[in-house]
Amino acid sequence: MRGAGIPGDVASLERLTGGASRETWRFAAGHELFVLQRQRPGSPRDMHVEVAVLEAAHALGAPTAQVVTSSRGMSTNPLGEPFMVMRAVAGETIARKILRDGDFADARPVLAAQIGRAMAQIHRIDHTAIDGLDGEDQVAKYVQLMDESGQAHPAFEIAFRWLEANRPAPRDWCLVHGDFRLGNVIVDGDGLRAVLDWELAHIGNPAEDLGWVCVRAWRFGGSKPVAGVGDYAALLDAYEAESGARISERELRWWELLGTVKWGLMCISQAAYHLNGVVRSHELAAIGRRVCENEYDALMTIRELSADAQ
Repeated sequence: MRGAGIPGDVASLERLTGGASRETWRFAAGHELFVLQRQRPGSPRDMHVEVAVLEAAHALGAPTAQVVTSSRGMSTNPLGEPFMVMRAVAGETIARKILRDGDFADARPVLAAQIGRAMAQIHRIDHTAIDGLDGEDQVAKYVQLMDESGQAHPAFEIAFRWLEANRPAPRDWCLVHGDFRLGNVIVDGDGLRAVLDWELAHIGNPAEDLGWVCVRAWRFGGSKPVAGVGDYAALLDAYEAESGARISERELRWWELLGTVKWGLMCISQAAYHLNGVVRSHELAAIGRRVCENEYDALMTIRELSADAQ
């Protein structure tokens, strides 16, 4: 921390819960609060790619935590595993509180538009300047994942056929966050403060992020389609105002359907760790029970989109 220009001793070091791919700690130094994240041994993702993305996003003014130091570029890593330290951002991440508590009553009406603007800022990042980002066709990727699961899920088969038959026109690829949703954002009384959890950032279609935040699972019981708090128009209008690119509601909903199927397949994968005895976990078992919710949501979305087309 002193090497990063932060004076004083480290104090109040506290291990935080959550996060399967890294350790998270909070501490104080120089009269400020910071968060340390350290990659767990054996993690397949390179945290240094995430650090580079975060630094680029912050430089463009996107709502992010500021990285003050990291192991990226260090010849000797003092903490062993890859790490980054960020300035702490005040606010709430728990979705049910953001959706229901009175402290966020003023934030909820403006949150969808703030999310749209933040996504547009993220999509302006020059991904060619960041090494280690990959990109692939999302339908093909998750068809392969379903085939490898060895399980029969007719609802997802139907969804993949519908997605292939109704692909929107292609767009230039950009850097996408990959997991932009409630639970991965910090919100205060005025709205969006910071976007978290950039470990799934990759190169892809910008509409992917917009569709993902509208997946029904990420509404956490909220009545509106965008993160449970806003309408499609608020998200799309704000995105267009910031980016100059217009994404139609139907195109967004194509990506919403794909996101629904993706989350369903992720639930299958996470449950497999428990069922195969790799990690015995009530949490993973419970996630496996949510597969049927996504099958239902996928079929209902196809019905709605087919009715709209007719």
